[in-house]
Amino acid sequence: MKYVITLLVGMVTGAVAFVLLLYYNPFVGNQSVSPLAVSELDLVDFSYSLLASDSIVFTNDGESHMQPHPAKVLQLWEPTVKMTRALVTILNDSRGQPAGLGVKFSSDSEKTRLINAEVVVDSVWHIYSPEHGTFFVDQTENFWPYLHDIVVPARLSGGDSWRGSWYGITSTGPGALGIARVTGGAGDFADTEGEAVESIAARAYSAITGPVAMTGKLTIALPRQEALP
Repeated sequence: MKYVITLLVGMVTGAVAFVLLLYYNPFVGNQSVSPLAVSELDLVDFSYSLLASDSIVFTNDGESHMQPHPAKVLQLWEPTVKMTRALVTILNDSRGQPAGLGVKFSSDSEKTRLINAEVVVDSVWHIYSPEHGTFFVDQTENFWPYLHDIVVPARLSGGDSWRGSWYGITSTGPGALGIARVTGGAGDFADTEGEAVESIAARAYSAITGPVAMTGKLTIALPRQEALP
């Protein structure tokens, strides 16, 4: 019996050590400097609230702590889209004024590898600018730093919440240096290509309801003649 107990203790100790190694991996950091900082293209920022209640429409499988909005919106519970979120939101310019409409679809990726500190999401934006036209942004995102620095501490806290000041870049591709791909659609953006980076600025999070004070930002890099004013 003592050998069985010793074996069980060893297995538990090993499992705990493995989890701690994943969580406190010293070789994993939070990317906070945009790779577009050295781009020669013109940069334009769009911001939006990450609170579901601030969106026009937000929906998921209905089982997440972030509840769909509005309450009676259809939920994505079918097996083929169960791991997908859909967001329709107003995008604001650098002055905080409405500048466009954004539709984002995000799906959990099979490329997620916790041992590599990768919680991968495949996402695509369809953005409509009333005065200029439409374009698309497709990207892969890594939410490991977000989970590591915000979600897990919130769940472990006695108040089921996190407060602080956090900024992180979620984009990791498909372009080199973790840059998302921009493809022109209609209007001024027809037949154009560019780059983008998405990031999150957070001040409060609830383990029960999700983001409390959190803003997403899309930085778009377009050729000078196609750039937004």
